[in-house]
Amino acid sequence: MKTKRSKQLHEILQKHSGRDVAGHVAVRHQGGRQKRYYRIIDWQRDKIGIPARVVAIEYDPNRSSSVSLLQYTDGEKRYILSPVGLGVGDVVLSGKNIEIRPGNSLTIGDMPVGTLVHSVEIKPGAGAQMMRSAGTSASVLAKEGDRVQLKLPSGEIRVFSALCRATVGQVGNVEWKNRFIGTAGRNRRLGIRPGVRGVAQNPRSHPHGGGEGRSGIGMPSPKSPWGKKTLGKKTRKRSKYSDKLILQRRK
Repeated sequence: MKTKRSKQLHEILQKHSGRDVAGHVAVRHQGGRQKRYYRIIDWQRDKIGIPARVVAIEYDPNRSSSVSLLQYTDGEKRYILSPVGLGVGDVVLSGKNIEIRPGNSLTIGDMPVGTLVHSVEIKPGAGAQMMRSAGTSASVLAKEGDRVQLKLPSGEIRVFSALCRATVGQVGNVEWKNRFIGTAGRNRRLGIRPGVRGVAQNPRSHPHGGGEGRSGIGMPSPKSPWGKKTLGKKTRKRSKYSDKLILQRRK
């Protein structure tokens, strides 16, 4: 549904094209994308007890899911991620002891075991940080006192505070992962510049380059353009603050 753009909820998204503050390329293969407006999403869902009606479901160029435009009864408008099953005209609510239905927001401690959730907070009041991509959701696995176990899409089982807020349902636009880019030009408009294989470059530009005719990557292992090992080398730090919250590693 097409609606008039709310200027309060949109701002120009600055282009950086992979450059740092000095103008040097810090991230390769970025640049040249279309001008975009950033939609300000309500990650807090802090309008407790105030009903909101879904005015429109809109495309958002900055994320894989669609966004729902909410009109609260006090006149304020806000964007949220659009979950599966939420349609125009539906009413959503944020609070305590409310109905478990897609789009409603409440603490995970108040949700029954087996509920699918998205937009999950890591720390209470910090705003949603996990389960925000199209088609993703976590399920409430168990409750123990002031702790709740969630099973993430990767298979990881992680502990959260029961006071962390989440939104009921699965993030919409589930078929996003099956999209077909189709043309090189579409990738350029997305801001993705071409990448060149290491074996196709000369040896000064890449460790895989050089050799007579078509050659492989060589031994002993594949390397990045800067000579660092890229196959089998562990990149995770030995200890991380979140290790104690992970009951079962991702499969």
